Parts: sequence; C-alpha cells; structure tokens
Amino acid sequence: MDDDATARIVVDSAVKVHSALGPGLLESAYEACLIHELGKRNVRARSQVPMSIRYEDVDVDVGYRLDLLVEERVVVEVKSCQALLPIHTAQLLTYLRLGGIRLGLLLNFNVAHMRDGIRRVING
Repeated sequence: MDDDATARIVVDSAVKVHSALGPGLLESAYEACLIHELGKRNVRARSQVPMSIRYEDVDVDVGYRLDLLVEERVVVEVKSCQALLPIHTAQLLTYLRLGGIRLGLLLNFNVAHMRDGIRRVING
C-alpha cells in the first residue's frame, strides 16, 4: 500500500470515528477509536511511538511521541482543539523530517464536519 492509499484509509476511518462520537472528547479517546477502526481494516498502526532526535553526533531521547504511525509510512497527529494552528503543522513537519517520512495527517476532531478538520502535510 502506498502513502496516498494509506492516507485515504486513515481519513475514511477518522470520518467514521467522528460520525460515531462527534466533537468535544479528549484526543486520547479519538486516538484509541482510530486505532481500533484501522485494525478492523487490517491496517497496521502504532500509537504513541517514541521519537528521539539527533543533535550533532548524539541521540537525544526527550520524550517526543508520534500519536500514530500507520503502516510505518504515515504519521497522524490527533487533535481536539478549537482550530488547527500553524504551530501544529510545523510540529508535524518536524516529526516527518526527523523520521524521514514523506506524509503526515493532522486530524482535528473538534469540528462539526470531519472534512473541515483534516490537513495533509508533505515532507519535501
């Protein structure tokens, strides 16, 4: 499965989760339900994936975690906020660069319609 196909499945799964739960819950609830939905579709997804950073010749583990890593190729950051801000995009882009991953999705579940809470971010 390529990046785009993986992203389509993630977005479809997010829409299903959002339709069932609606806005207003904690990010952790949406994350857990999204993991469950992806598993039902036989899509591998890992939650709270540790990410160290490399500074000069030192690996530094400072507790950064990806919300979801889907099929080892798409990073998903789950939000439940009033609006996605530029800093959310910058954070995801940094994770993509550090991990050498091309595609990421910002999913904000605190919206009336899930389509309004989806932002696709490309590394490079």
